[in-house]
Amino acid sequence: MYRFRKPAPGNRLAGSSPASSAMFNSFRKKKKEPENIEEILEQFRKLEKDHLALVQELADLKEKNKKNLKKRGMVRFNPFAEVGGDQSFSIALLDSHNNGFVITSHYARESNRVYAKPIEKGISQYKLSEEEKKAIEEAVNS
Repeated sequence: MYRFRKPAPGNRLAGSSPASSAMFNSFRKKKKEPENIEEILEQFRKLEKDHLALVQELADLKEKNKKNLKKRGMVRFNPFAEVGGDQSFSIALLDSHNNGFVITSHYARESNRVYAKPIEKGISQYKLSEEEKKAIEEAVNS
């Protein structure tokens, strides 16, 4: 049975092991308190510099995020009367500028064909099927 040990004053948390107390205490920053207005101003300058760096980093992340594929649309369909079920599909994956691609798979009893077409600003330079158009429209509006 585990017994709680009484920690030395200011040394450890009640009931914690020496290892966990050492870990917890490593997160504590032991800084001296500012003694005059100049030290306080220096801390504010450092905070402002850190804040500006974080603002720039956030702006960079937002810009990079625009290129992530985050819009999607999917249409299932049956292109051949002799094959039952909607086993064929078109999937469109686009970024925030509607750039990306559409993938279409046509399933038949003897074969499966897969096509990929690039999309720029919601438009493809290749001829699109009705299902591909629907998948792209669904992605643009998502």
